[in-house]
Amino acid sequence: MEKNLTEGSILKTMLIFAVPMILGNLLQQVYNIADTMVVGRFLGAEALAAVGSAYTLMTFLTSVTIGLCMGSGAVFSIAYGAGNEQELKKSMWVSFLFVGAVTVLMNVAVFIWTEPVLHLLRIPKEVYPLMYTYIRIIFAGIMFTFLYNYFSCLLRAIGNSVVPLWFLAVSSVLNIILDIWFVAGMNRGVGGAAEATVIAQAVSGIGIAGYTIWKVPFLRLKKEHMHMERETLNRVVQYSMLTCAQQSVMNFGILMIQGLVNSFGTVIMAAFAVAVKIDTLAYMPAQEFGNAFSLFISQNYGAKRYDRIRKASGLAVKVSAGFCVAVSVLVWIFAAPLIRIFLSGAEPEIVCAGVHYLHIEGAFYWGIGCLFLLYGLYRGIERPVMSLILTVLSLGTRVALAYLFAPMPQFGVSAIWWAIPVGWILADLAGFLYYKRIRNRLGAQHD
Repeated sequence: MEKNLTEGSILKTMLIFAVPMILGNLLQQVYNIADTMVVGRFLGAEALAAVGSAYTLMTFLTSVTIGLCMGSGAVFSIAYGAGNEQELKKSMWVSFLFVGAVTVLMNVAVFIWTEPVLHLLRIPKEVYPLMYTYIRIIFAGIMFTFLYNYFSCLLRAIGNSVVPLWFLAVSSVLNIILDIWFVAGMNRGVGGAAEATVIAQAVSGIGIAGYTIWKVPFLRLKKEHMHMERETLNRVVQYSMLTCAQQSVMNFGILMIQGLVNSFGTVIMAAFAVAVKIDTLAYMPAQEFGNAFSLFISQNYGAKRYDRIRKASGLAVKVSAGFCVAVSVLVWIFAAPLIRIFLSGAEPEIVCAGVHYLHIEGAFYWGIGCLFLLYGLYRGIERPVMSLILTVLSLGTRVALAYLFAPMPQFGVSAIWWAIPVGWILADLAGFLYYKRIRNRLGAQHD
């Protein structure tokens, strides 16, 4: 089921490849959204705030593993596009050992430093024990997250974006069923919601690993591939670490924002927890389109099809911006009903705060959509440093403005919400200006 992305209609090829990735990420979001909805309806606002805040911390920590896998996926895709099977397989072995080792170390660190991190985030005392329980259980299954992301990035690198979708579909349905059973049926509280997620992730992780090993002979490794070559190791580590840094910086900035949000109390925490789920779901297709675009660019870069890279870049911006504008209109109109889906009662204060957030963020989804494309472009043409720079610019602006203006009574929590799109737009400007400078020299290794 491998697909060559260096031939055929550019727009049609990108969309056919991107759609399964978009649907897959949509299903992946179901993991935490199911937790949030079930917890919000059956356990109340404090449990909702705990799971929502835990989601932000989880996203930051798992972004390390996901970023490393994404970086490795770009290496795989470039080698596949260049037709270099030996380099592809050597990179697979090195990447699996490297990313796996980092994941194990991170898991140990989480169990050691859970309490200090929660205190740093200023978690209210009524929310603290619930969030502590949820985090500890979730991270007991972090290796399943590694397995799924490693093998899904590998399959997507060779043009197969369908199989990862099927495994996520099965595990997402399982997650919803177990959520309801454990929380509503067995009264296991937030711990039950976490257990449901871990079991579902185990199904997707072990399942996709088994499929790749047994059903894709092309990717089976032989003894000659299972050794560490310095050149391959350096390439994998450099690419993976830069992409990991980009993902981690992005989510660390969000984590810092979460700490500031927590200082405004349980109502704002709960509203933010719900609104972020809607927010993420709204622009998630643009994010996955950016990831698909990155792999499209990687294969064509490996095959030296620079003409397709230039044409694809213009088309991708039009598609992403058009989608984001349409979603912005829908989120603006239906903000209040969307917030109420996650709540057991009217809870007007939470609804009002959530709508306020969505009316600001929802007007600027085109900004984050363009930024995802820029991240993908620079990963694909072996300039991951630029992706990191854009992330630092976006998140640095967001954090600086939020912490500067939110404590002022005349701005308050609104300053946090407005700082986010300002960061997106500044990073977009920088990214497009840099692309304009290098557009006609995409085949060069250095500027």
